[in-house]
Amino acid sequence: MCAIHQPNLFPRLSTLAKLYAADRWIVLDDVQFVRRDYQHRARLAALDDPAAQQWLTLPAHLPRGRPTLISEALLADPGRSRRTVGHLVRQYYGRSCHWLDVREALEAVLDEFEATDRVSDVARASTVALLDALGWSGEVLDSSAIPTRGGRSERLADLAAATSSTHYLCGTGGRRYLDSRAFDARDIQVLFFHTPVNTSEPLWQWARRTSSLWAVSSLGSTALGGKLIECRPAAVLAASA
Repeated sequence: MCAIHQPNLFPRLSTLAKLYAADRWIVLDDVQFVRRDYQHRARLAALDDPAAQQWLTLPAHLPRGRPTLISEALLADPGRSRRTVGHLVRQYYGRSCHWLDVREALEAVLDEFEATDRVSDVARASTVALLDALGWSGEVLDSSAIPTRGGRSERLADLAAATSSTHYLCGTGGRRYLDSRAFDARDIQVLFFHTPVNTSEPLWQWARRTSSLWAVSSLGSTALGGKLIECRPAAVLAASA
């Protein structure tokens, strides 16, 4: 089972849960960079009050202007961005009893700043670090390394097929644009994934808005991993509805 998603900086719990439920994550790194998306920014939620939020943003330079691909976007000031990430994450979550879980993921990201000047590399590293903290053992691949056709649904189906995936795990927003015929032709089943809805549990109330760092800080990686395992059957039920 594969999930295909753009690299996000310290992704939201809804995104992380989808990737965690898959066997492989195909990083969609060769589509247009969007400044108002989550590719280079994340909402940090206060430990005791998740409604109190602040954007953590990596200023980006787009060498080709608006058509710049995600893989081409550069950090405008890598040193300053590194300091900002380290400072804000510690400020928000440094007093959590699960700080060690957060710190391990943070350090992996800070190390990435020393090795690259690309936004996508840092965003990808932040997601992989969180997945690693949860004990995920899946495979990570780049879409830019896989030949595909041009159509949107055809391209996604080709990516899934090229990685020998029998199922494509898609967010519920995919219902608006996905052409299932492209997947049927490849004998690939589409599963629509969602986190719990209509719940009073803060973990899920903020899942589509705030960075997963808040969830890790609140529950710890072991307990959060257990919560995400509980989400997996929801994808199958949604597909058969």
